[in-house]
Amino acid sequence: MLDTMKDAIQLSDASAIARDLARDLGLNALQAERVIALFDDGNTIPFIARYRKEVTDGLDEVQLRALQEGLSRRRKLDERRKEIRHALQEFGQLTPELARRLDAADKLTVLEDLYLPFRPKRRTRAMIARERGLAPLADLMRQAKGEPPLTAAERFVNASLEVATPQDALAGARDILAETVSEDPEVRGRSRALAMREALLTAAKAPKGEDPQGKYAQYYAFSEPVVRVQPHRVLACDRGETEGVLKVGLSLPDDRILDVMRSAIPRPSHPLWRDQIELALADGYKRLLAPALERDVRSALTEKAQGHAITVFASNLKALLLQPPLRGQTVLGLDPGFRTGCKVVVVDPTGNPLFDGIVIYPHEPQKRWTEAVETLRHLIRKHGVGVVAIGNGTASRETEALVAEVIREMAGVGYVMVSESGASVYSASDVAREEFPDLDATQRGTISIARRLQDPLAELVKIDPQAIGVGLYQHDLDQKALGASLDGVVEDAVNHVGVDLNTASSSLLTRVAGLNKKVAKAIVDQRAAEGPFKKRAELLKVKGLGAKTYEQAAGFLRIPSGLDPLDNTAIHPESYPATRKLLSKLGLDAGDRELGKAIAARRGVLDLEALAGELGLGLPTLQDILDNLSKPGRDPREDLPKPHLRQDVLRMEDLKAGMRVTGTVRNVVDFGAFVDIGVKQDGLIHVSELADRFIRNPLEAVSVGDVMEVEVLEIDSKRGRISLSRRRVLLPQ
Repeated sequence: MLDTMKDAIQLSDASAIARDLARDLGLNALQAERVIALFDDGNTIPFIARYRKEVTDGLDEVQLRALQEGLSRRRKLDERRKEIRHALQEFGQLTPELARRLDAADKLTVLEDLYLPFRPKRRTRAMIARERGLAPLADLMRQAKGEPPLTAAERFVNASLEVATPQDALAGARDILAETVSEDPEVRGRSRALAMREALLTAAKAPKGEDPQGKYAQYYAFSEPVVRVQPHRVLACDRGETEGVLKVGLSLPDDRILDVMRSAIPRPSHPLWRDQIELALADGYKRLLAPALERDVRSALTEKAQGHAITVFASNLKALLLQPPLRGQTVLGLDPGFRTGCKVVVVDPTGNPLFDGIVIYPHEPQKRWTEAVETLRHLIRKHGVGVVAIGNGTASRETEALVAEVIREMAGVGYVMVSESGASVYSASDVAREEFPDLDATQRGTISIARRLQDPLAELVKIDPQAIGVGLYQHDLDQKALGASLDGVVEDAVNHVGVDLNTASSSLLTRVAGLNKKVAKAIVDQRAAEGPFKKRAELLKVKGLGAKTYEQAAGFLRIPSGLDPLDNTAIHPESYPATRKLLSKLGLDAGDRELGKAIAARRGVLDLEALAGELGLGLPTLQDILDNLSKPGRDPREDLPKPHLRQDVLRMEDLKAGMRVTGTVRNVVDFGAFVDIGVKQDGLIHVSELADRFIRNPLEAVSVGDVMEVEVLEIDSKRGRISLSRRRVLLPQ
């Protein structure tokens, strides 16, 4: 009986959580409840998004992650609620009214406000006053009736309790009243809401702040309403404060908040009590409430700004990971450098290095330019190199000029500037050492630069996503929250594309839904010991890979040359019987060479709803099966524009206002996009110049990796700044 009641309570709690989350996220309650059940049953987001569309009504990965994060927050809130209830019960302070208010609290701040008056804290002035027996006088002050304050206070004079005079007694009572009102949940909640609506975020140059480059000059006399301040400005103020350059604060609506505090106390009938109350409230506001409000508002601003920055970082990372691969090309990788030289390696179309790597010294101080040109030309001819990948770090533009000279008379060869963010992290990692145990770190890093062009996703998954620099203020962000968000992005990208089971590295397999490092390594070990997998079902023989893991992972693992053609599609093995029945009904075979064309020809005349019912499938699953049969083995990245190959180099001196050039988006931030147009400094397209219509968020118009034509607006050679416009290119001539 007790177990049945407990289950009923848990079911009721789950329904309440689902209802609240559905309201917050714009879903229906049943939809949210079903997804929560899938999560609790151990299903991954990629699996749910791809293979449980009928259950979720087609929610995508972004919506599912929002629901998962909301569920986590709600469960943490409920856990904290239980902790507070338990503590209050132990203190003997849990009244029915307080219990009701705890149950109704829907935010952590509300819970903590309710708990604050009872929470154990270090000894305060109010505690000392209570120990001296002044609580009754504080009650009289709050009621503000009867005899004058000094007359009432005389009864509480007690030298043994260090209350020597009536004035001492009144001071202690004021301390109690100040703390009581400042910690009142209603006062705190209303005051915080007022501060969030009406406060100003302010910044000024710190008296001893050093800012030789003027990075924070725009914040030396800064003031902006909290409700309107942009996330990147909050983060800039936070960083300037951390570096000791800025003094940052809040300008609170003091009088309005004091009015809120006054509303917690009855209007005094005696004017002298009114003076005592005003003194108490002014002290409580300045000493207790205002600092707490400033902490709360600053914390809320930072949390919101960091959340926004993490979202931008995640969007940029996803675009970077999903850049189209450059297949079938032999690539020469160059890691530029001055004193230490430029590291050179050539990798074949599968990413294997053709030699251990060499170093050339074209730049200062050696200046062996001619020798470097001849070496690179020899390597390009010898190995049939089609593309040169140049890392974009130190000496990159000087090395770009070298490569432009090398390939000037070599038909069919181009070059691309490749972001080398995280290459040094990879080169020193255990993954790199396992992959290339006989090479040094610089050689491994150069191989990574070349491979990033061949298959960005397969190479970048080997690196901690936080080391890939496509964000703003990334080192200032909550690293745990950033890591969780970016890991989710990598997981989504890998499973969106799919993974070749017989060629994928352990790092790539680890990102497949349901797999972890241990199981990924076991897959690679079995592949090495027994040869390539011939069927997906053989995964069940891998040590540590059970039925649940197989269910989650199988649909994202491809076998291009396996025994079953369906194993090279995103069709899940659970749908194989229905798929074969469908093919039989259409008179087709999964191995037909022209299967895609045949499916496309028949699809238009099929009654899909009736067919789904006949096959025992949901309509979304049937549509996905037909899509996969139409393009078996398709990589979704292949539909995107290929990287922009350059043959010659531009210099800043070559640029003129009005000139149109082609560039590649390297980073997207709140105020615009940075674009590589082939000169030393990336140009900036301000958000107002990104589109031929008004947009608030640059991500509405561009993504990292986009190749686009832009117009040069202005060149500031002294400051190394280039202003660009895409809007002018898009406008009709």
